[in-house]
Amino acid sequence: MKKILYILVALWGMVVVAEAQIAIDMRKQDIVDGVSVENLKMERNGGYIAIDMLWDLSGLDVDENRAVLLTPWLVNDNDSLALQSVGVYGRQRYYFYVRNGESMLSGKDEKSYKVSKKPDTIEYHNLVPYAEWMNGSVLLLHRSDYGCCNTLLAEQVGMLGRYTEAFFPELVYVRPQGQIEKRDSLEGSAFIDFPVDQTMIYPDYRRNIAELGKIQSSIDSVRNDTDITITSVWLKGYASPEGSYAHNKELAIGRTAALKRYIQQLYRFEGDVISTDYEPEDWAGLRYYVERSNLAHRAEIITLIDGNLEPDAREWKIKRDYPMGYSFLLQNCYPALRHTDYRIAYTIRSYSDVEEIKRIMCERPQKLGLNEFYLAAQEYEPGTDEFTEVFETAVRMFPDDTIANLNAANAAMRRGDLTGAKRYLAKADDSPEAVYARGALAIRQKDYDSARRYLNEAKSLGLEQAGITLEQLEKGRR
Repeated sequence: MKKILYILVALWGMVVVAEAQIAIDMRKQDIVDGVSVENLKMERNGGYIAIDMLWDLSGLDVDENRAVLLTPWLVNDNDSLALQSVGVYGRQRYYFYVRNGESMLSGKDEKSYKVSKKPDTIEYHNLVPYAEWMNGSVLLLHRSDYGCCNTLLAEQVGMLGRYTEAFFPELVYVRPQGQIEKRDSLEGSAFIDFPVDQTMIYPDYRRNIAELGKIQSSIDSVRNDTDITITSVWLKGYASPEGSYAHNKELAIGRTAALKRYIQQLYRFEGDVISTDYEPEDWAGLRYYVERSNLAHRAEIITLIDGNLEPDAREWKIKRDYPMGYSFLLQNCYPALRHTDYRIAYTIRSYSDVEEIKRIMCERPQKLGLNEFYLAAQEYEPGTDEFTEVFETAVRMFPDDTIANLNAANAAMRRGDLTGAKRYLAKADDSPEAVYARGALAIRQKDYDSARRYLNEAKSLGLEQAGITLEQLEKGRR
């Protein structure tokens, strides 16, 4: 192995001046005997370098008692890293390893083929942890030919390409303030039917089983979760406009009170957890329906609804002036105006155990606060899929939060999604960290004038990293 390293380092020293390789090379080139390579791509993704290429092995032949081991190496001065090897074995050599239950030449991770079964092409992919020495390293392909008893018969080294990293500014993530109490709520509407002029609930009456079930399932979905405490159940009852306003007020109050009693009997909430409100006639709901209808006198009816007439006079005038429209509304709209809106408010306990946070993020991410998402992200290497997923989940849960959008923008930048980063930054604020992130994005877009402007602004706002990055940018540009 020391001999191999010596050859690799010596070769690197010879080609580093003579060749100017780039991170992406689509050309097909002969590298070592029997092997040509095309579509080479070396790309950093956060804490890793992804190496992809297409090997053409159609010209590679191996005698039956020999083996050829192909190993890519990253080399930079005295630092080097061997990547996953591909072994091609003659018939006797192949069955020797199989019969004796031994690892192949380079170990159990080797991708191995019997020469008669080898494919003409191989899509080679490897993901390796990034180290600083890899910037400026050369990717080489080492061919080793072996005979009986693993005797090394010949060696050959060819150059594949060079990895040179573009300037990547340090990204600044913002830790959200921890929440003392996380609050949330479930909201909905139930259309409970009552017999004419009655305020008593009959669960089996018409669609009441399903409508009452809406409220019950909403309460149960949080009540049965030991991490959640229900703090209030709010009910607001509405009646439809037909009949007198005074009578409709009595119905709205009475029917909402009946629903409160029904829920209290089911759950035995303590104290004043259940509160009620009422709206005698749901004119807003009527207007919404009319506005989206095809009624012949839609505009005139909307004008009456928006007018200054008292509710009873307003309803009587619609009925008198537009009897066909009124009849249609009475049959198709008014039943839906007799409804109860509800809101179940609750608090969620805080989490500090990262493993628990990661589990909840997969199961019910809506239970997490931004600070808890941030704690989970610290467990992952920036740029990895797991790291990015944490911040993208956070911004889905808090789509308008400026810190959530800033951190999601940084995560998107780290994995190379500049379009996504720009979209998230549009919803970030003008904090020093957000201004700096816009400068970092401008660097990635090679808009260096904008980058300097943003970095200088962030520096003037007191962000120390902005000055460091500005110096690095100027040094790199020189």
